[in-house]
Amino acid sequence: MGNYQQMNGIALAYMGDAVYEIYIRQHLLAKGMVKPTHLHHTATRYVSAKAHAALYRLMEADDLLTDEEKQYFLRGRNAKSHTGAKNTDIVSYRISTGVEALFGYLYLSNQTARIEQLAAWCIEQVESGRTKVNAK
Repeated sequence: MGNYQQMNGIALAYMGDAVYEIYIRQHLLAKGMVKPTHLHHTATRYVSAKAHAALYRLMEADDLLTDEEKQYFLRGRNAKSHTGAKNTDIVSYRISTGVEALFGYLYLSNQTARIEQLAAWCIEQVESGRTKVNAK
């Protein structure tokens, strides 16, 4: 899968977006949701750029990340993207890319237990209302 240590933030985010999305979809299906429209709208509370930005602020507030994880977040956040932010401001978009890069790094470095821990933590934050992000 390539050497994640040499990968740019956009490539890490590309992988991390898919990894995180799987955990969210799995969670929603386990809750008994089956209608595609409802699944999509509910998933937005967890996977949108605004949700990622809110989650990252909580990660910082709770001092959740290791120094190495913060470095991979920054690699994603600071990466030069050639696509624009859709439905959000550029700051939230860049933070979201950082969160996705973090999950990409964890996946590519085979840190499955840590992914599961962070994904469960993210789900808990959204469901407890700490992110205050509403689906459209």
